[in-house]
Amino acid sequence: MRSWSGWTGFAALLLVMVGAIDFFEGLIAAIRKQYYILTPNQVIIFDVKTWGWIMMILGVIIVLVGYGLANGASWARWTGIVLITVNLFGQLGWLGSSAYPLWTLTVIAIGFLALYGLTVRWGDNEPAAV
Repeated sequence: MRSWSGWTGFAALLLVMVGAIDFFEGLIAAIRKQYYILTPNQVIIFDVKTWGWIMMILGVIIVLVGYGLANGASWARWTGIVLITVNLFGQLGWLGSSAYPLWTLTVIAIGFLALYGLTVRWGDNEPAAV
């Protein structure tokens, strides 16, 4: 498999971006509790600080999977699909409780693009039979 080619490179870049945004969202949530406003009908069952730590850890793992995908690791494709799907559900759960939904919507949109990049035309990255 060639690294950083076509949709694979695009998906790897998006995974790194999503992971970085998740990390900084989590960092802000862990440090500044006042940054996020929670309503009585919140979907999240954790407090803001716990959610922040979970998002920081998930963000670091997603960045590492993005680097693995960029280097051509075969495990990174399916791991990326699973992690981005988990991340999308986490972001959807946070969307209604956030004072700044634009960041959450941005991560959701980038996540869907990354899923698209991870699932379409994967056969183009297979080595040619000689």
